[in-house]
Amino acid sequence: MTDTNTDNTSINAAAPAMDGCTCCDSTKAAVTTGSDSEETTGMTTTTYTVIGMTCGHCVNAVSIEIGTVAGVNGVEVDLTTGAVHVTSAAPLDRADVASAVDEAGYTLAEGDVEAGTGRTG
Repeated sequence: MTDTNTDNTSINAAAPAMDGCTCCDSTKAAVTTGSDSEETTGMTTTTYTVIGMTCGHCVNAVSIEIGTVAGVNGVEVDLTTGAVHVTSAAPLDRADVASAVDEAGYTLAEGDVEAGTGRTG
């Protein structure tokens, strides 16, 4: 399932809901901003852990809020592990990511950021 919002952000959600979840049909979501042809050379991908997500609705809320942080080009959330992979043109301020996660109603785990640089395109 792919939904496109008016701000040119798309959310791709697929996978079955967690046992007992009746509000959604997803355990993973990816948010990308911009066009599909946008070059991503030199992008940085940072992995965070979010605490408190229990269903696809949680995943979508976290994906959308982090996607609004300035400089974010993509967000991929794995509900099973709580891992949130954020792609950006430059390293992000952790406080900005934490604020976005808090706005979605969840908690960013302390001290577990894993940063790397991915080059594609």
